[in-house]
Amino acid sequence: MNDHPEIDRYLSNAREILSTKADKAGNEYRDIKYVQMASGTAYNAALMIADEYLKRKEGARFVKPKSIEEYRDRLRKHNKTMLSYLNEAYDTLHLAGYYHGTPSVRTIREGLDVTQKMFAMIR
Repeated sequence: MNDHPEIDRYLSNAREILSTKADKAGNEYRDIKYVQMASGTAYNAALMIADEYLKRKEGARFVKPKSIEEYRDRLRKHNKTMLSYLNEAYDTLHLAGYYHGTPSVRTIREGLDVTQKMFAMIR
């Protein structure tokens, strides 16, 4: 049973965008617009996962973080593995994929894989 259908939907949407619109050719994507769209969607899923993790750890004290630095500070107190995964998602999906528009299939795959590892930690 999936307790987090919205997160699952974001990750599925990111994969679908990549597979149907990003025009993969070998080890690169040709349509950067869709790589950026999929990367942003997957990164949002990573933030949703981090929010859920922090809600569980902080309970009634939870307030949504306002920056990546705040996510890092708070996750550092609870779980360094989750922090490491979020940092990798930030680097691969947000910076490389969304912001810089990397065409690298490997980079985007690594970002999606680490987001899936984060998701497994809250299931």
